[in-house]
Amino acid sequence: MIEVSTDKSKLDVPFIQHFLKDIYWAAGRTMEEVQTTIDASFCFGIYLHGQQIGFARVVTDYVVFAYLMDVFITPQERGKGYSSLLIKAMMEEPQLQQVKIWRLATSDAHFLYEKFGFKALAHPEKMMEKVNNNG
Repeated sequence: MIEVSTDKSKLDVPFIQHFLKDIYWAAGRTMEEVQTTIDASFCFGIYLHGQQIGFARVVTDYVVFAYLMDVFITPQERGKGYSSLLIKAMMEEPQLQQVKIWRLATSDAHFLYEKFGFKALAHPEKMMEKVNNNG
């Protein structure tokens, strides 16, 4: 049985940190940092027979903007459609239905997000960023 839940009390934080600490976008993230990101985000866990197999989180104001982050499915469960189930649950979440602009960054999963209407920025020249390397 597969289940997607937004119940933060079900999240296996050591499992999440163990996966994220070695992935390119979150390399080296500590347990404390993972907990802080969970506390400050709308989180989704995906569970197979009660065991967590994936995670994603949304940073949002619930009206104007949402940023999709830290999406993963464990390697042994990839290729079974679970990432699509997770993203679908996020896109259909009642608390996120008013969000006007969704964004994300990916190096290798464009095909997944395109199925849910994501596309390249229309005006990337308008986007800016500041990277703080002392944190």
